[in-house]
Amino acid sequence: MPPEQRPGRGWLLRLVIAFAFAQGAVSMARPAVSYRALSLGADESAIGVITGVYALLPLFAAVPLGRRTDHGRCAPLLPLGVVLIGGGCALSGTAGSLPALAAWSGLMGLGHLCFVIGAQSLVARQSAPAEQDRNFGHFTIGASLGQLIGPIAAGYLISERDGAMARTSALALLASAAVAVVSFTALWRIEHRTAGGSPSETAQKVPVGRILRTRGVPAGIFISLAVLSATDILTAYLPVVGEQRGIAPATVGLLLSLRAAATIACRLAMTPMLRILGRNALLTTTCLLGGLICAGIALPVPVPVLAVMLALLGFCLGVGQPLSMTTVVRAAPAKARSTALALRLTGNRLGQVAAPATAGLTAGIAGSAAPFVMLGVLLVGAAGLGLRGGRTQASDIPPVPSTPPVPPVPATEHPCANRNPI
Repeated sequence: MPPEQRPGRGWLLRLVIAFAFAQGAVSMARPAVSYRALSLGADESAIGVITGVYALLPLFAAVPLGRRTDHGRCAPLLPLGVVLIGGGCALSGTAGSLPALAAWSGLMGLGHLCFVIGAQSLVARQSAPAEQDRNFGHFTIGASLGQLIGPIAAGYLISERDGAMARTSALALLASAAVAVVSFTALWRIEHRTAGGSPSETAQKVPVGRILRTRGVPAGIFISLAVLSATDILTAYLPVVGEQRGIAPATVGLLLSLRAAATIACRLAMTPMLRILGRNALLTTTCLLGGLICAGIALPVPVPVLAVMLALLGFCLGVGQPLSMTTVVRAAPAKARSTALALRLTGNRLGQVAAPATAGLTAGIAGSAAPFVMLGVLLVGAAGLGLRGGRTQASDIPPVPSTPPVPPVPATEHPCANRNPI
């Protein structure tokens, strides 16, 4: 997009605000779903299944939605996502059985996917290449703000005293639906009118296999999967660990919010950290350190020590999401960036299906702290992959070869007749 046509920064601020409320609703609902499942008689394995169902519908919907966004407008997905998130939260609050709770949790997950695909594609499309790291970092601050406020609100509303957990967890889910609706206030005029694809851009679709074979895309997908799985299972299983260790729901909410606050601090410091370390070293270091800390959560440490560990973990996990977005966008073909981002989200959702199911099985065999050891191994593996292949950054993009001298054109020939199309 030429500089004179590039939209102002107001769209990004509105997107961050909308994402903060949408993510806040989801972050409020996810622990509330776990507590409601416990009130309905669920064990650790059942909670793992319910957490996995949240990602099941998005697993199949991500790539078609990305294809649509590559060749159309991004903004319509945002209000659709808000409606599905709000509906999933409200219906989860009224669910009276574990299968119904799992189904409505899946609807919530589909809404979150719609919102995130539309929002990420919007950032990729309306940001200059030099602005992508910064804009994706600012965009993910919206998610961190929601993750900061949501668990605190859920912990404040949920009480287990006198058998009140069934009622208070339902209240928290209904309140999260109301929070999602607030997102609508920031969605007006959020997409630049010339940002949509033109008919000439829709003529040819880049095959998914070609996108996945592009250097940098697989590493970006796996790093994002590992980081999101850590965040997701931490949100779902810390309430279970807290229940077993005698940590009150309000304290668990504060601990989860502390992790989110550290993630915000990380993303605010993203630009200087990139300048000092570079994208590859920063990704590798934070994934490795995050894996070690995540495994350490399995230890029966006091609450103050657990708070320090979660703050450090939140800072480490803050790097993976925005930089994996930039890595995938820069590596993917220009006409398939939304599809590449959707493939990244498909990887995320695959992790959200497989990791909770594996975590539930692990917790059922070895206890509720065992999933954190599993996540530690996953993050260490992501660090190794980042060291080997996650090197798609500005310095890794091959330079454009210099244009050879143009031979004289006969007077009868059109000056542009022999030029390759852009």
